[in-house]
Amino acid sequence: MNRSYALLLALALLQGCQTLAPDSPDAKAPADAAPVQPAKPTVYGSFSQDTVYSLLTAELAGQRDRFDIALDNYVSQAIKTQDPGISERAYRIAEYLGADQAALDTSLIWAKNDPGNLDSQRAAAIQLARSGRYDESMVYMEKVLQGQGDTHFDFLALSALETDPDTRAGLQNSFDRLLVKYPDNGQLVFGKALLLQQDGKAQAALDLLEEHPPEAGEIAPVLLRARLLQGLDRGKEALPLLQKTIRQYPDDKRLRLTYARMLVEQDRLADAKAEFVSLVQQYPDDDELRYSLALVSLETKDWDEGAGYLEELIARDSHVDAAHLNLGRIHEERNDPESALNEYALVGPGNDYLPAQLRQADILIANGRSAEASRRLAAAREAQPDYAIQLYLIEAEALGNNDKDAQAEQVLQQAIKQYPDDLNLLYTRAMLAEKRNDLVQMEKDLRSIISREPENAMALNALGYTLADRTSRFAEAKTLIDKAHQITPDDPAVLDSLGWVNYRMGNLDEAERLLRQAIERFPDHEVAAHLGEVLWANGKRREARQVWAKGFEAQPDSLILRKTVLRLTGSETL
Repeated sequence: MNRSYALLLALALLQGCQTLAPDSPDAKAPADAAPVQPAKPTVYGSFSQDTVYSLLTAELAGQRDRFDIALDNYVSQAIKTQDPGISERAYRIAEYLGADQAALDTSLIWAKNDPGNLDSQRAAAIQLARSGRYDESMVYMEKVLQGQGDTHFDFLALSALETDPDTRAGLQNSFDRLLVKYPDNGQLVFGKALLLQQDGKAQAALDLLEEHPPEAGEIAPVLLRARLLQGLDRGKEALPLLQKTIRQYPDDKRLRLTYARMLVEQDRLADAKAEFVSLVQQYPDDDELRYSLALVSLETKDWDEGAGYLEELIARDSHVDAAHLNLGRIHEERNDPESALNEYALVGPGNDYLPAQLRQADILIANGRSAEASRRLAAAREAQPDYAIQLYLIEAEALGNNDKDAQAEQVLQQAIKQYPDDLNLLYTRAMLAEKRNDLVQMEKDLRSIISREPENAMALNALGYTLADRTSRFAEAKTLIDKAHQITPDDPAVLDSLGWVNYRMGNLDEAERLLRQAIERFPDHEVAAHLGEVLWANGKRREARQVWAKGFEAQPDSLILRKTVLRLTGSETL
């Protein structure tokens, strides 16, 4: 490449960095103008011909959407030249493309060669945090803090969410060290509170936030404090906190949306609906808000309003599948199954597809149209082969829900013949066999699952519970459930099974302890039946009746509760 062409390339690259040229010498300055000082010359890096050519190639590649070439060239030249401008450009491209390793490498080059630039230090801190190198990240973020720049300690804390407890503990120690030096830094306080929340220390996180009230304009700590209060069953304190802050910052969308959602969580649906109506009026182009308003309208059984919002979404080509799914639900509530079927049929592949298929199958089978349901599902399996196994499971579930167990068995046999290695199909067939008291088939299928997946807690628990409940093989049942408990120690279903097998073995106190844990985690009617029976056997009959009564409140038509109460008290009523 000749020197004159190389010079042209260099000028092309530097063109965007030039300051405005001075006025022409012929231009006349005002008489009272101050003397013009000579401009300080701009100093550019000295690049080789190869570097200039590589960078120009990168720019041209970027203009032609060949970002891979642009990134490769810029990264290689950042490494070669160690130039801050080139490394920054490489970092921006890498971040835009989601190229994590390149973003980390170039951010570190940028930070090293431009130490006074707070943006470079912040970029390095964030990329190091993303890669799990939290201690190094904190070093760079402290430089930003020292330079009074905008820190992102909250991002560092949030990025630790998926890490192990030891990593979070180390990061928290780093936060503590900085808090000694900067005790009033709001982002440090907020970041530590996030870490405490992640470790399940909600009260400590709340105490920290309350000890350090946020500065004016800091909204995130208020939102976290409200969520912590809600999680600690102090939601009634959270609402006034949000209301007070909304009065200070009435246009903050995050505050108002959190307030509306918290009203929903506290079952104040009418108030929540009014908030969502106001939000949609203020932000008419926000279809997430419109969809939330539609769902709240459905919860308040305002079918016409809900349908109107859903139809608006369809007209706006937003949340289309979810809108059709929920319109189908509205038609079912109005006892219009044909219109519901029409809406469900319009739901395309995605998150709402399988629920729509299940509702179609359930409606058709419940109305004596099993053959049509089978044809529709077969067509769906043909059109959407990726959903084939789930569609088989839906057909079997819908048939089983409508007391057509023999047909459900045939469907599962067909599915297992086609997909012999799918454990979900085997598990579903096992549960269907248990329902019709075919314990031999049930055990065969569950043993097959366990032989392939020895750590399958669901299969271990299902087999163990059935053996404890329906046979006298208690020791064998307990071994299976103990193993499931080791794998998933906090699973309420496993705690229920473990409590029940202890009861069947005569260990009443241990059974009561375990079943109390289970019902605390999951207040289910079946757990209530079991705990009530153990309390009854332990002489705590008044409490047993109270537990059963709560179970009936949650599930008035619970068959297991009715049978348990009748067997033990001689009456189906309490």
